[in-house]
Amino acid sequence: MTQILMILAALSGALAVGAGAFGAHGASGAAAEWLKTGGLYQLIHAVAALAVLRLDAKGPAVLFLSGGALFAASLYLMALGLPRSILGPITPIGGMLLIIGWLWLAWVAFRTPA
Repeated sequence: MTQILMILAALSGALAVGAGAFGAHGASGAAAEWLKTGGLYQLIHAVAALAVLRLDAKGPAVLFLSGGALFAASLYLMALGLPRSILGPITPIGGMLLIIGWLWLAWVAFRTPA
């Protein structure tokens, strides 16, 4: 499972860089901002997932990857023209998964002896 999560984190990071680059150089207006924001959040959480896997905290890693994917993908798809009315509600679900992942990581740290 750890190897699969590491592969997904690496692919997530690659996608995030591509989306951010497209937002910076190939899109304009709201689409550019959605691509940049999605890329930033996805990249941060791909790196966070890799870091917490080193702590054997698979639960937070799964939430970082799944939340990052939902959050970023909804923004990417809106930037490509899909309707906000359908995709807009997905973005906060992804964000909530990210928040829960961070809280779970705090709990893991609290429960781990120093």
